[in-house]
Amino acid sequence: MSGLRETALVDPPAGDAESRLHEDDHDALRLWLRLLTCTSLIERRIRAELRERFAMTLPRFDLMAQLERAPDGLKMSELSRRLMVTGGNVTGLTDQLVSEGLVVRKRVPGDRRAQAISLTREGRKVFRTMAEAHERWIVALMGGLSPGERDRLYALLGRLKRGVAAMPPQESS
Repeated sequence: MSGLRETALVDPPAGDAESRLHEDDHDALRLWLRLLTCTSLIERRIRAELRERFAMTLPRFDLMAQLERAPDGLKMSELSRRLMVTGGNVTGLTDQLVSEGLVVRKRVPGDRRAQAISLTREGRKVFRTMAEAHERWIVALMGGLSPGERDRLYALLGRLKRGVAAMPPQESS
């Protein structure tokens, strides 16, 4: 019996990705579903915390995080690319944040059609408060692992990431 089968959840919560597993599923599939389940559980907790403590959605938090890293602002198209969402989604998120005074739109010199979005002073303050809380939540959620275990998992996931990125797309059969 492989190590993945020995450490599998006895009774995964109904409806999570691991609940789809069968005894004879490949270890790679078991690992993928474990990663997916962990990601989903963490994201669900972060969404709930942001909503309950700050009346903020994760997409709006993510947009503000991108802007925090770009003090001069970002074009809407760049925000869309970084967030991997449509321009319409970015426009909707931006409209909400503008109405709350957290971001501002500015014309881009030399491009009549483009607008750059940046955090306002209040937006930076609000984001810093949320980011500090977000970090505490992540630290707590990872608290079940020792520092050495976190280091090993980080290194292994880095190896997996490099391997997946280097793999050419599979042709459909």
